[in-house]
Amino acid sequence: MTNAIELKGVSFWYGVPRGREPVLENVSLEVPPDDFLGLVGPNGGGKTTLLRIILGLLKPQAGTVLVFRRPPEEVRHQIGYVPQHARLEPAAPATVLEVVLTGRLHRSRWGLWYSRADREAAEQALELVGMQDFARRPVHTLSGGQRQRVLIARALAGEAKLLLLDEPTAGVDAPTEHSFTDLLHRLNQSIPIIMATHDIAFVSTHLKRVACLNRRLTVHRADELTPEDLSLVYGNQFCSVIHRPGCPLFDRGCGHGCLPAAKSVLGQG
Repeated sequence: MTNAIELKGVSFWYGVPRGREPVLENVSLEVPPDDFLGLVGPNGGGKTTLLRIILGLLKPQAGTVLVFRRPPEEVRHQIGYVPQHARLEPAAPATVLEVVLTGRLHRSRWGLWYSRADREAAEQALELVGMQDFARRPVHTLSGGQRQRVLIARALAGEAKLLLLDEPTAGVDAPTEHSFTDLLHRLNQSIPIIMATHDIAFVSTHLKRVACLNRRLTVHRADELTPEDLSLVYGNQFCSVIHRPGCPLFDRGCGHGCLPAAKSVLGQG
């Protein structure tokens, strides 16, 4: 089975490397085509930098990066990316369909004029994320969770074969997160997903593997993630948390960095 992503010995510095500590140091990672990988680590640990390297927006000073066995800048149009601070301008008069259509710009031969195929692709993407009934609605009328779905639909409209998400569940409520989780699992049936997040409960409960990153990277099965693994990544930024039966957070963890219920674990403090 050919890997969707292969990183070998990747190191990266911002600015001149001499005298500086690397943001990423000797990072190696293989992502198979059916993977659902959580990327966790402290702020400044290199998560967003790593995603940008996979996108080909940054070039490492050492190591190799292949996406679908090619340099990432050559296949960037096959990567759907939802950045951490992506937002839809509330004052914009655009409809949901018009926003999703912008994901087709690199495929359109007519600039801002879209073909029937472009519109069909955008409508199919909206259907995939459960937003087809909102196509004609102005984006400023949507909730935060609905806007996240629109941003993913925009990425999918470009026929993405890989999805990169940077903190996609930040600021959404529990019911919205549950619905969003179902969506990601359905998408993962056809494409690999990498999701950078601080929500350790989400990672340990819902994802297949977790990559712990704080300049250096280690990969674990999500259900094998331990407090010791996290302490190596987060240092003393964690404290023990136990959710007992009867606690409203028992079934999923607190959503603020704690691992699931009934485990003596480390949660981000």
